[in-house]
Amino acid sequence: MAFDRRTFLGSTAATGAAVALAGATSTPAAAAPQGVEGSGSRARTYAFTVMGTTDLHGNVFNWDYFTDEEFDDKAHNDVGLAKISTLVEQVRAEKGRRNTLLIDAGDTIQGTQLSYYYAKVDPITARRGPVHPMAQAMNAIGYDAAALGNHEFNYGIPVLRKFEEQCDFPLLGANALDARTLRPAFAPYSMHKLRTPCGRDVKVAVLGLTNPGIAIWDKANVQGKMTFPGLEEQAAKYVPKLRSMGADVVIVSAHSGSSGTSSYGDQLPHIENAAALVAEQVPGIDAILVGHAHTEIPEYRVKNKATGKDVVLSEPLKWGQRLTLFDFELTWAKGRWSVAKVAAKVLNSNTVAEDPKITRLLSDEHRKVVAYVNQVIGTSTQAMSSADGPVKDVAIIDLINHVQAETVKGALAGSEWAALPVLSQASCFSRTAAIPAGQVTIKDAAGLYPFENTMEARLLTGAQVKDYLEYSARYYVQTAPGAPVDPAKLTNAESIPDYNYDAVYGLAYDIDIAQPAGSRIAGLTFQGKAVDPAAQFVLAVNNYRASGGGNFPHVPQAKQLWSNSDEIRNTIIQWVKAKGTVDPAQFASVDWRLTRAGVPVF
Repeated sequence: MAFDRRTFLGSTAATGAAVALAGATSTPAAAAPQGVEGSGSRARTYAFTVMGTTDLHGNVFNWDYFTDEEFDDKAHNDVGLAKISTLVEQVRAEKGRRNTLLIDAGDTIQGTQLSYYYAKVDPITARRGPVHPMAQAMNAIGYDAAALGNHEFNYGIPVLRKFEEQCDFPLLGANALDARTLRPAFAPYSMHKLRTPCGRDVKVAVLGLTNPGIAIWDKANVQGKMTFPGLEEQAAKYVPKLRSMGADVVIVSAHSGSSGTSSYGDQLPHIENAAALVAEQVPGIDAILVGHAHTEIPEYRVKNKATGKDVVLSEPLKWGQRLTLFDFELTWAKGRWSVAKVAAKVLNSNTVAEDPKITRLLSDEHRKVVAYVNQVIGTSTQAMSSADGPVKDVAIIDLINHVQAETVKGALAGSEWAALPVLSQASCFSRTAAIPAGQVTIKDAAGLYPFENTMEARLLTGAQVKDYLEYSARYYVQTAPGAPVDPAKLTNAESIPDYNYDAVYGLAYDIDIAQPAGSRIAGLTFQGKAVDPAAQFVLAVNNYRASGGGNFPHVPQAKQLWSNSDEIRNTIIQWVKAKGTVDPAQFASVDWRLTRAGVPVF
């Protein structure tokens, strides 16, 4: 879809007075605040609660579209906005609806087949297109504001702008700027008034900050259109402004983790997970709703260097599994409100039922997507499972790699690079992915690749490929020869997630887990011969890895030979449709294995 600058710089990009009053303005409080005694006079206080979600990733129902059944995990978490809605209504009933606000920290419209369907299959951008299910649900629940996440940009700016138009609340991004004017492309902040029975209204400012990695991760969608400066510098610009506008409370909704690190090494121009740094470096912030990192942090206090005051951070678990509550206590004195106390906690959505208001609202959309994912696209000669994928070379990961390698070979045919051998990388994205024997559906194929990654081809040398494999092999816990091996404890060393361990297809090699990280790859061969360090190879690689995701060596700097805008998941689906039959005998082989001193582990 062509980029429309008028849409891009539309009404929601306005800054200033119109933005300052974006969001809901409360009417008189339902519950009167309690007074507290203080030095001979009765101080007046007011309490209110800000609820927060983050990384909803297209989850409305407690449903897994990849398995086509109710969501469940080892911890028996539940997901979805229908569950969140029930928790929100309980909090509003307890606190008084007018004493609450509800905000989100981003990554809303990507992640499930429900969100994919309304971006690609029945797109919201079509003429007379549907209203996005996430907009419908969040409007019905009554969100007051939401920060932009990096995944908001995955489907392109037109889809994001249409979603923004459909929301009854502002999408905030103080560090999402128009590349030409360097003015905010979205509302930087919203201001919300809470009516109190004593003193003037409480003005609560919500400042939205997104992730600067968007410039790299969604380069194809944003290059030349938007730029993303660091969170700290934009917070330092806007927080004093909000205070000068009369904000009694300043809350930051930041799609940025709290660790102060980047998983992309020096590829990012600014720190990826900067929420705690914002709290530490920028005075005037009372609380930060944290997103992006997919971790659960009920309450985390950071002392601001300038003021010495604590800033309270909280990150609710992804997909609607948790709801953060920031409880504020304010005191009225000398003609102004001041924050006396802030505390945070999270509520678990598995303690409540889905809100029937939300499930009824979106039942038709849900049924359409269930029917879509159950479409038969081919057959498989045998069952394949990813259960052993983290520790063994399994056919189902070979399938991903084979499709990627074949696609790149086809794309490079007739080019100067056509004669080079093509390798491919893939991860075990889900340990529960499976292809059944017999009929294969869209959900089966899509379940192999739950991310909206696209594909690239990069040029590497044999030496660089070996470095890449050594880096990947850090994933295994060093285990001495003869020591007992528990597959459940063998992986995820240094907290490396499964999606940051790559198997490379097209080569043969051993990973000696008895050796220290960096010295584990042995017997590296191509077509039966030792790999020449100077030889050239083409690597079929996803855009996450190519842009520095996981901080793997060489690939981000390597020459790009080809790229594609279609999701790898779609490429797999189309490949199965075209072939009709999936036969592991045509593509699967055991080319890598775990060893100790040359002896296979399994």
